[in-house]
Amino acid sequence: MYGLGEIDLVPARRTRSSKEVSTAWQIDAYQMDIPVMTHPTDAIVSPSSAIEINNQGGLAVLNGEGLWARHADPEAAIAELRDIALEDLTGTRAVARLQELHRAPINEEYLAAAVRTIRDEGQTVAVRVSPQRARELTPGLIKAGIDMLVIQGTIISAEHVSGEDEPLNLKEFIGSLDVPVIAGGVVDYKTALHLMRTGAAGVIVGFGGAEGVTTTGSVLGVEIHMATAIADAAAARRDYLDETGGRYVHVLADGDIYTSGDIARAVACGADAVVLGPLLAGALESPGKGVYWDSVSAHPNMPRGLVAETHDETALAPLTELLEGPTSQPDGTRNLMGGLRRAMAKCGYTDVKGFQKVDLSVRS
Repeated sequence: MYGLGEIDLVPARRTRSSKEVSTAWQIDAYQMDIPVMTHPTDAIVSPSSAIEINNQGGLAVLNGEGLWARHADPEAAIAELRDIALEDLTGTRAVARLQELHRAPINEEYLAAAVRTIRDEGQTVAVRVSPQRARELTPGLIKAGIDMLVIQGTIISAEHVSGEDEPLNLKEFIGSLDVPVIAGGVVDYKTALHLMRTGAAGVIVGFGGAEGVTTTGSVLGVEIHMATAIADAAAARRDYLDETGGRYVHVLADGDIYTSGDIARAVACGADAVVLGPLLAGALESPGKGVYWDSVSAHPNMPRGLVAETHDETALAPLTELLEGPTSQPDGTRNLMGGLRRAMAKCGYTDVKGFQKVDLSVRS
């Protein structure tokens, strides 16, 4: 089993100009110019930053259970969190405050207002809910005008069973909706195939593993080797395509992505798009202004991530530079799509689906 950092691309004998490369990605009726979806965290997605991200060609996902759904002035709450995180470098005091902020009840009017702000700008609106609250929150989101629903938990299955509530059967639930659903995260072939059979338009592989996220070794002991996990989900996609006679389900990679090279490796392993979190925290437009937390950092009983500075405020860059350049930063953390296009061109491919066929080598 391999992580993304353990594999390399193998260039073909024919190369191309990066100007001939398309990174366009389409899921259901919605086309994006770049294969990027955001992690649904208030640290990087507010209504205003969602509009900017979508304008850049990506797909922003608002956290339907986050601060924008719970507080009349979420920007003030985020500013407070940021100040606490910068004072307490352990990140734990900020986590405690984040938990307190999340104890406020979800106000569907606040959430609907955030959805309308994005929609009124003519943007595709995607909102994340957890499996536990999907049945409760989705009707209001549909009424508010979302275009896409993301049902995301740390580890998700085709049927969420709870002793307190009626089980959520995703196949029945997704079948009852008129909007496409992206579901995840999964880490293996079998679960990916099960989610594809629910009717999901996309399946998320992984659960945002990055610096400061403690879901893996520290808390749950669930280890993800992302290169292998993506390849397994891609194999499930291929088998499901044969099983259904042509229904294609998109695979989105969420975790182990720190540079443009990692994005290229994820696509090469079979991902149709990547889910970005900490890399986008360095954008001037991000609400956290360099302070990042995962969507599971606010869990009331078992938080699985810090609230911590990932980018010095003096080193923040415009979102356009992070995604498309130009940049003077040589470490692959800016001009992310430029790096992906050059990798595709060096290997002789002109589109994302073609690039999934590139040869790979494993580091010894």
